Amino acid sequence: MSQLVALSLSIAVLGAIWAFFALGPLSGFVLVWAGFIAWGCFFHTGGDIKALQKTIVGTVYGAVVAWIALLIIVNVPIAALGAIWPAIIVGVTVFCLVIVASVDLLSAVPANVYGYAALVGYSLHQPSALQNLGAPSFANPLILLVVSLVIGALLGYLSGLLTKMLTTSKTPAAA
Repeated sequence: MSQLVALSLSIAVLGAIWAFFALGPLSGFVLVWAGFIAWGCFFHTGGDIKALQKTIVGTVYGAVVAWIALLIIVNVPIAALGAIWPAIIVGVTVFCLVIVASVDLLSAVPANVYGYAALVGYSLHQPSALQNLGAPSFANPLILLVVSLVIGALLGYLSGLLTKMLTTSKTPAAA
């Protein structure tokens, strides 16, 4: 089987399983789209064990930095600055996403950005998310996103392994 067909098949099968669980029994505990972001990041970052590490560390780091930004914006409002205050916080925290690129596990800056963007995007479009930033449950966007991103990265790794199995398996020769 060609590598492209094997990769397509492995992602299709595992993607369908992921969607079933994320939209069914694990609904409320994981986000299907966030898992796919990390899955894509895994391949974008190299598709190997190092990519798995960088994807998990980078996306989680990005989500944590975004969570800190939202905590500051929500809990330290400076009304006199209007929209300038959140812009300053975003600017400072986004700087933190990139400045760490000399650290090997944080050197995949897109992974850091994907985690940040996923957490902020979810939090700004989910009505209760900003009220649950400190909740010790899956209502907290940090917990929900981190679990989703880690599972997505692991699924990327699994789809890579499955692809290798499908491309290296030999069919028995006819006698």
